[in-house]
Order: sequence, then C-alpha cells, then structure tokens
Amino acid sequence: MEQPCSTTVKLYSELGCCYPLGVTEVQVSGSRARTRQAIVDAAIEVLGRNPAASLGDIATAAEVGRTTLHRYFAERSDLLAAVGAEAVTRLGRATAQARIGEGTGASALRRLCQEYFDLGNLLSLMFTEPGLCVDPAAGGSEGCDPEFAAMVERGHADGTIDPELPADWLQSLVWSQLYAGWAYLAETGASRHEVLRLILRTVDGAIAVRPT
Repeated sequence: MEQPCSTTVKLYSELGCCYPLGVTEVQVSGSRARTRQAIVDAAIEVLGRNPAASLGDIATAAEVGRTTLHRYFAERSDLLAAVGAEAVTRLGRATAQARIGEGTGASALRRLCQEYFDLGNLLSLMFTEPGLCVDPAAGGSEGCDPEFAAMVERGHADGTIDPELPADWLQSLVWSQLYAGWAYLAETGASRHEVLRLILRTVDGAIAVRPT
C-alpha cells in the first residue's frame, strides 16, 4: 500500500525539486525504487513476449512516460543489464524455493523444474537473449552449479537418478526441456499445466535408473 504522500514524493523526485515539508528522502528513495522495479518488471513481461519491443512499449506497460523511463535507464543496454541482474535474483529465489538439498535427488530435480518453469516470461526472455543472464545455475561458463551437482550425486546414491548421467549433462537436459516446453507453449497454445506435465514426464523418464 502506498504512503499517503507517495504521489507528491514521486512528482518532486522526478522533477528534481526540493521536497515539501513532511516529505522525506526515505519516501523519495522508496518511490524511485518502486518505479525502477516497475520498469524492470514490465521489461521482462514485454520482452518475454516480443524481444523486439520498443522502449515505448515497455514504458506503456510500466505506466510511466518515455522521459521517466530514460531517466532511470538512459540506453536500452542499461535496461537489459538491470533485467539481467533481476534474472539472477529470480533464479536464485527459484532455486531456494525448490529446496534442492531436501528429499531424493529425483524429487528435488522435479521441484527445480517446476520453480524454473514458473519464472514465466523471464524464462522465455533468457532463451531469446542468451547473454542476458550469466549465472552458474543457468549453465554459464563456470560449469555446473555445486548445489545442483550435490543434488545429482545424492540422486545417484539414493537410486533415483541414473548414475551414468553426470550433473553437467542433467543440467543441460533441464534447460533444453524448459526451452522445448516454452517453444511448444508458444507454438501450440497448450495450457501451462499441460506443458509442465510434459516437461516433468520427459525429465522423469530421462533420469530413471535402467534395470541391469
């Protein structure tokens, strides 16, 4: 819920004026942070649907003017850098919510797939802009994420993940299936629930231990 004088704070902040009595710098800082976040959130949603969308489209979605958007992000590259930072944050949050250190390796991998799939348009944007997010959890150049590797090793030990499948291979598998799922969603108009079911079924089948 906005503070009573948040509209006034926003107006004075964007005009660069001195603040009237009762309007604090903390309120101004909070207002600016909310506006900035709204622009970043809008960029993720708009660019996730259309990577060629203009800054004007993003400003409209964020319910701010072009001038305001440029005040926060002078260049498109500046906005994309902020989106990339937000992507790293959301990936970290999704990984934490998946609790990959708990349960069997296979059940943890399923939870991770579900949480990443729920990233929505951010996931789509990451696939169309591969340089957007540099993070080990997304299969970056630093190799397999240690927590992911530990989860896979636990699955090897508890018999729920095929021991012949190394962690870096499974990390690539997860991202390839998420990409396939979002492509299928865009091409067929299938429900998100159905697409997630197909992703999990495919991953489950791929990691299952083969009888000897």
